[in-house]
Amino acid sequence: MRFYVHAKPKSKEMRVEQIDDTHFIVRVKEAPEGGKANEAVLKALAEHLDIAPSRLSLVRGSSGKQKVIELQ
Repeated sequence: MRFYVHAKPKSKEMRVEQIDDTHFIVRVKEAPEGGKANEAVLKALAEHLDIAPSRLSLVRGSSGKQKVIELQ
C-alpha cells in the first residue's frame, strides 16, 4: 500500500492530518537537513497508523515536500 504525503518541515508542532485513506499532511519540527525531516515524517506517520516505523519506506520525494511512502 502506498501513502501520498505532503511534508511540512520546521513546523511549530508535530501533527498528522489524514485527508483520505492514502493522503496525508505531515507537519514535523525537524529541518530538512541530512534527512532528519524525512525520518521524522516516517516516524510520525507510523505513529499515526499505529505500526512500526521500520515497515514504512520512502519511495519517492526524498528532497521534496511531496512524498510517496510504501507500507511493507
